[in-house]
Order: sequence, then C-alpha cells, then structure tokens
Amino acid sequence: MTTESIVIVGGIFLVVFILALYIIFWFRDKQKAAVTQQPNQNLINLRLSAYERLVILAERISLPSLITRIPAGELTARQMQAVWTENIKQEFDYNLSQQIYVSKEVWQALNNLREQNIFIINQMTNAMPPNARGIDLSRNITELLSAEPKASLHPVVIEALNFEARQLL
Repeated sequence: MTTESIVIVGGIFLVVFILALYIIFWFRDKQKAAVTQQPNQNLINLRLSAYERLVILAERISLPSLITRIPAGELTARQMQAVWTENIKQEFDYNLSQQIYVSKEVWQALNNLREQNIFIINQMTNAMPPNARGIDLSRNITELLSAEPKASLHPVVIEALNFEARQLL
C-alpha cells in the first residue's frame, strides 16, 4: 500500500468517524429535547384537564343549573337553601386541587362565583316568609336572573376559563 492510499483511507476513516460522532450527538440531543418536551406536554395536558374540570364546576354551581338539577319538590325554601348551599360547597371542595393549574385571578373568579351564588340564595331565602316553599325560592331566583342577567358572574367566569385555556393551545 502506498503512502497516498494510506492517506486516502485514513482521510475516509476520519470523515466517517467524525460523521458517526456527529450523528451520535445529534440523536442524543434530539432524544434530550424529546424528553424535555414530554413533561411540558404533560403539564399542558394537566392544565387543560383542570380548565375542563373548572368549567364543569362553574356550570354545576350556576344558579340555573342548581334549580334544574336539584328540584325543590316538597322542600321548604329554608330546606332548599340548605341543599343548594351544601351542594355548592361540596362541588367547590371537590375541585380545590385544580387551583394549582390556573391563575390566581381565575381561581378568585371561581371563588367569587361560589360566594355570590350562596349570597343570592341566602338573600332571596331571607326575603321570603318563613313558610315559603322551595319552588317559590326557585321561581324568585329565576325571575331575578331573567330580570338582571348581569346579576350572575357565571358567564364572566366561563369566559375567563375559556380565555386562559385557549392560551395553552
């Protein structure tokens, strides 16, 4: 073998060796990027799930939903007040852990919705005679919401949840 052949074979070997190192490092970097991106995607999925849960929460504690989902039947207004208030508190408590995935502002908006709905139920019940029926309370709240659609924070909270969720997409 001539010197010239040895140099050519050595050069080819060197080029192949450098190319192999480049490919190995390129795949390793690509693998690192995929591993790094996976937790981010998992976090985004968790946050989106939280927004979904909180939209459901906002819907379930909305006054129209409570009225249709938990009918008054033969209950008095005071009994209906207790049932609805307890239901709102349970729904909210069940979703407390979701607050770690959303902004403080959205969580505060949900908290305000809960407080506002309990306040409306309490105020409407207290304005009624002691022997009032639950159906009367339902009717009064429905009339209030029909007369004053802006009396409820529900649409604002839903819009805030949707806005933040869209920011993730």
